[in-house]
Amino acid sequence: MTSLDQIGQVAQEVIDFCKEYNIWVFKGQMGAGKTTLIKSISRLFGIQDMVSSPTFSIVNEYHNTSGEIFYHFDFYRIEDPEEVLEIGIEEYFYSQNYCWIEWAEKIPDYIPPDFMLIEISVGEDGIRKIILDKIVNYERHG
Repeated sequence: MTSLDQIGQVAQEVIDFCKEYNIWVFKGQMGAGKTTLIKSISRLFGIQDMVSSPTFSIVNEYHNTSGEIFYHFDFYRIEDPEEVLEIGIEEYFYSQNYCWIEWAEKIPDYIPPDFMLIEISVGEDGIRKIILDKIVNYERHG
């Protein structure tokens, strides 16, 4: 992706590829565009709420015009992976609602075994490369 003008098209392609799974893991360095892509995806799902990274709250809940619920997680500030148990993480992940996860690598043992991986990398020229991958039967570390 070379321009923000393309983000709507990219978001639609991500939805088309990932829609059959409810867990979407967004991976990329700080500033790669994870939250920006999630904002664009949320608009295509009909979410009218203000979408922002839940860095301090860990999870944001959004609703679309059809009444569907979406969860957006940011685990960047997690220091001990067990902290996520306090927010009832498994209830969210197994709710059958879409869960968009940033910084999942901070809590590898709690990510469900089947998920969609959306990996964003930024080249030296500033161009974003997005790789979509279906992860099935992910091996947990513990």
